[in-house]
Amino acid sequence: MDLPKKLQEKLDQRVKSNSLRQLPRESFPIDFSSNDYLGLSANAAIFHKAHKLLIQREIIQNGATGSRLISGNHQFYHEVEELLCAFHRSEAALVFNSGYDANIGFFSSVPQRGDVILYDELAHASIRDGIKMSHAKSYKFEHNKLSDLEKKLITIISNHKASSTAVYVVTEAVFSMDGDSPDVKEMNTIIRRYGAYLILDEAHSVGVVGDLGGGLAQELSSEVFARIVTFGKALGCHGAAILGSEKLKQYLVNFSRSLIYTTGLPPHSLATILLSYQEIKESNRHHILRKNIEFFRGEISRLGLKPFFISSHSSIHSCVISGNRQVQLIAKSLQDASFGVKPILSPTVPRGKERIRFCLHSYNSFEEMTHVLTVLRTFVQE
Repeated sequence: MDLPKKLQEKLDQRVKSNSLRQLPRESFPIDFSSNDYLGLSANAAIFHKAHKLLIQREIIQNGATGSRLISGNHQFYHEVEELLCAFHRSEAALVFNSGYDANIGFFSSVPQRGDVILYDELAHASIRDGIKMSHAKSYKFEHNKLSDLEKKLITIISNHKASSTAVYVVTEAVFSMDGDSPDVKEMNTIIRRYGAYLILDEAHSVGVVGDLGGGLAQELSSEVFARIVTFGKALGCHGAAILGSEKLKQYLVNFSRSLIYTTGLPPHSLATILLSYQEIKESNRHHILRKNIEFFRGEISRLGLKPFFISSHSSIHSCVISGNRQVQLIAKSLQDASFGVKPILSPTVPRGKERIRFCLHSYNSFEEMTHVLTVLRTFVQE
């Protein structure tokens, strides 16, 4: 059956602009594209320990059987949430099925009609989608520009002096496309000055930034209204959680639709989360990753590639190459050399800001990093 005309036209436009998305089928020997920053997704010890833990607890169960509010809130949920509170220094934690679900659930339920949301202009799609579902007004501020954030806060506060308006400010600890971070301490100072609430998405910072990978706002935990942590990246498994106060957790349990109306995670997923956190506490993977990041940054500079890269101290490093077709061709050449890299095309990023994104891992060798940048340099120079 043919698609409706409007849908086919949208697909045709993607083909015309070289931006048609397709599910990949091939993998490459040297990984520079996955979010598996600490190499835990293929960790055999965690895999076998999770199975053993389920057998020891006599949990022979493939699914959760229902939503957390009905029959799916099995015993591992309590253990995972207690662990998250201790590790991330939070009063309470609430596990969701994914980072997308967590952001949708938070922004669609917490900001109320008459409230205001200020969000970084490069905020992730899950944040934007959640904001669209909210009844609050929303405005973006310039990427990581605190002066613009403060200017907008002053305007909003002055326009709502006599009201009960709550102002929420949301940003990311590490931005998924640029790999950069805000000055979260200064941002928090500004936000508190105007009585607003900070929400920080820590998806790409957990396991990478902070003490043992606790995240960018680990030291500010009591001052941040909500932090979203995810387990599908550095933790190598699945799921996410919102960290905050007990009152916030109670509110979300009552009003967050992406929690209330979905089947919970199966016991195996939660057992894996427990064991992945145990692994990062007991291993030195975090320190190895930090060394790899600093080496990669040094090689970018040594090879004269600094003008092409967005400055980053995270696991994500992006080489900007304008044009969908051009970035696809260079990515294909790197893939032909066995490097697993992906081109990031517009409209995922703004037109003219297309890029090749390199994701670094604790298991990437110095030789691999030097080699991929050396090959990249030949195409960039051409």
